Amino acid sequence: MNEKIKSYQEKIISAKNEIAKKIIWQEELIESLFLSIFSWWHILLEWVPGLAKTESIKAISEIFWASFKRVSFTPDLLPSDVLWWMIFDQKKSEFKIKKWPIFTNFLLWDEINRAPAKVQSSLLEAMAEKQVTIWDETFALPKPFLVMATQNPLEQEWTFPLPEAQVDRFFMKVILWYPSEKEEFEIVQKNLNFEKGDLQQIFSLEEISEIQKICENIYLDENLISYITKIISATRKISEIYPEFKDFIEYWCSPRASISLAKAVQAMAFFEWKDFANPDDVKKVAKRILRHRIWLTYRAEIEWVDADFVIEKILEKVELV
Repeated sequence: MNEKIKSYQEKIISAKNEIAKKIIWQEELIESLFLSIFSWWHILLEWVPGLAKTESIKAISEIFWASFKRVSFTPDLLPSDVLWWMIFDQKKSEFKIKKWPIFTNFLLWDEINRAPAKVQSSLLEAMAEKQVTIWDETFALPKPFLVMATQNPLEQEWTFPLPEAQVDRFFMKVILWYPSEKEEFEIVQKNLNFEKGDLQQIFSLEEISEIQKICENIYLDENLISYITKIISATRKISEIYPEFKDFIEYWCSPRASISLAKAVQAMAFFEWKDFANPDDVKKVAKRILRHRIWLTYRAEIEWVDADFVIEKILEKVELV
C-alpha cells in the first residue's frame, strides 16, 4: 500500500506546481478540491466574488484527463437547462433526448444559490445516486462525477437558500478568505505578466479511480472510527457538553457526516503519503466536513456563534479513547 501511495507523490507535487501557475494562494481550497476528487464526493465553496473560487475549480479540472462543464445558475434557470431536453428530429419525425451539461466528469455549478427550488430538487438524484432518470429510463453519469459548486453568501436579492437535503449531499464546504498583502502583490504581478494558456494534464481517469481505491483502503483503527462517531454524536448532545449551547443547534449531523468525515480522513492521510490515518487528520478536516451540517438557531446568530466555533469546542472536549 505504501509503495502505491508513494508512486503518486511526484504526480501530486507536479499537479500542485501546475495549479500554482494560476492560483497564488488558497492552499486549503486546492487541498480540499483534491480531497473531494480522491473521495469522489461533491464540494461547496463559499465567500464573496473575486477570490478565485471558479478559477481554482477550472485550474484543477485542467490537470485531469476528464470532461469539464460549467453552468451559471440564474433565477430563471429550469431543470431542463441542466439535465436534458426533448428535441424533435425532423428526419425521423420523432423526439429524441438531448443530454445537457450534467453528463460530464467535473461539473461546475457557479452561484448555485441563485437557482430556484425546482432546479435544486432536480439535482438531488444526480448528486446522491450519480444518475439521471428521464421519463422511464435511467442514465448513469460518467465516472467519476463530481459537482463543484460556488455561492456568494452576502447577496440576498434573487438568491435562494439551498435545501437541507442538498446541502448535506456536499462532502465538504470550504469558506475562503482574503489573501495577505504579500500574496495579493504576487497575484497582481502574475496577472500582469502571465501568458494565458491551459495547464498540463497530469492525471488520467484510470489514475483517479486507482487513487480512490487506495484511499478506501487507508487503514482506520477502530479507536479512530470511535473518535469520529463520538464527534458526530457530540453535535446531538451538545447541551450535555456545553450547557450554554443548549438552544444554539437546531438540527444535528446525520450518519452521512460520520461517513464523510471518515472518507475525508482517509483522503487526507493519502494526501500526506501515509497508509494509515490518525486523530490529527480528523482535526484537519472536521470543520470542512461538518460546518454545513450543523444548523444553528437564530439565538446562536444573535450571540455571534457560528458552526466553526461549535466544532472547535467539540474537538476540545471529545477525546480519543
